[in-house]
Parts: sequence; structure tokens; C-alpha cells
Amino acid sequence: MSKTPYVAAGAAAAMAFIAVAFVLPAETGWDPTGIGTATGLVKIAEPDNAELERGMARMETQDVLLLSDTTPAPEEGVTDSWEYELGPYEAVEFKYTIPEGARMAFSWEGSDTLNYDMHSHPFEGGVEATESFGVDEAQKMRGVYIAPFTGIHGWYWQNRSVQPVTLKLETSGGMTASAIFAASGEIDRPLEGVENTVEGAAAGHEMQDAETAE
Repeated sequence: MSKTPYVAAGAAAAMAFIAVAFVLPAETGWDPTGIGTATGLVKIAEPDNAELERGMARMETQDVLLLSDTTPAPEEGVTDSWEYELGPYEAVEFKYTIPEGARMAFSWEGSDTLNYDMHSHPFEGGVEATESFGVDEAQKMRGVYIAPFTGIHGWYWQNRSVQPVTLKLETSGGMTASAIFAASGEIDRPLEGVENTVEGAAAGHEMQDAETAE
């Protein structure tokens, strides 16, 4: 007997599971399996934009994010690069420790479109003082970031497709340390060539909930 019907049935079942466990929570907020809540997908459907409102208000009076269509010139300080593969519906958050007023030139690009939230957590004020400076979807982003306060600054990315997406990030500037926040936990990532470190921690910070927009 041919195995083709069984293979087709298995593929259909897998697609149905993906739709129920991942697509429905992200698109509608309905989470029958609980996976959407655990991964933050539910908040994509109904995002809380308090962080974005604070960030947009700051950018009206202060230079924070200067986007560019081309790779910006390197900033004085350290240089860094990082690459990560995001599986289907996987998310990751990457943060640099940056002192207030320091500049960071950056360029990130995915092999396909990613949802992102560029945001920062100050060392003083806790997660309630988080500010977001961009919530959208894109395949790449380039520019210069000027830290409005001392804290951790960077991006939350999420792959909203059923195919893996490779992400590449290149930066230069006044960063003093970096850390990766993934489902498995936080991974400290020291930077080479750093002369002056910044002490502190963003109280209460864990991997950012999915606040990326459609």
C-alpha cells in the first residue's frame, strides 16, 4: 500500500497544528493551546504600546534614532557582529549596554522579513520606564542610535513565517557589553576591545513580550 496518503495526512495535520498554535494567537489573539501566551504571540494581535508612546514622545524633542538607506559610517568605539537563525515563529532579543549619550551605528538584515521592536530599558526606573523607538516589520534596518539614557538598548525580533530566517547584525560605537535573551534564558556576551564598562542592570527585565505590529 502506498504511503502517500499517510504522508499527506501527516503534513495536513502539522499545518493545522501550526495554524492553531501559532497563527491564530498572532492574528486574532485566540490561544486555544496556550502556546501563544507562552511565546508572546497573543500580544502581537493586541499590542500594548505604552513603551512606543514614551519613545515617540522622546523622539519629538531629542535625536535618538537616525535611520538611513545605506550602511552608516562607523562610530568611534568598538565594532561587533552577530548572526542568528530564527526558526519558525521563534523570537530573540539582543541588547547592548550603552551609556547615556553614546552613539551606535548599526545595520541588521534578515534573509526574509522579520517583525521587530527596537527598544531600551534604563538602569534606573525598571521595566516600567522602557521606551520603544520602532515597532514594525522589515527585512533590514540601518542607522545611528544615540542612547537617551544609560541602560540596555537593542531589538526584539520574531520570525512570523514557517521557514527559518537568518539574521545578521553589525554595529560600532559606545557599546560596553551585550546579552542575548531567548526562550532558553539570558546569555551574557562580552565585547572585545571595551575599555570602560558600565555597571548596572535593568531591574525586572526578561525577554521582551512580542509587541511587534502587523
